[in-house]
Amino acid sequence: MSENLPLTFSNISPQQFSVLTAKARAAGIDLNGNTGSATKFGVEVTWNYVPATQQLTLHCLRAPFFMKLADVNAQMRALVESATA
Repeated sequence: MSENLPLTFSNISPQQFSVLTAKARAAGIDLNGNTGSATKFGVEVTWNYVPATQQLTLHCLRAPFFMKLADVNAQMRALVESATA
């Protein structure tokens, strides 16, 4: 299923990652630390941020029946783009 592939973002500075985690927390998602997972409203995501390479990987593992994985991925992409703009 191609829409369930991890999203990888390059050139994410530690400061941008900090902004991203703050935005995620404001939305009720406890993005805490460089690696982890979180579940909210039936959506389960994992993340891995490597400061040395400035690479961030987000992966939606599960979405409820009423939500498409593509929509979750689009929301994650928009969140990263807003934090890095």
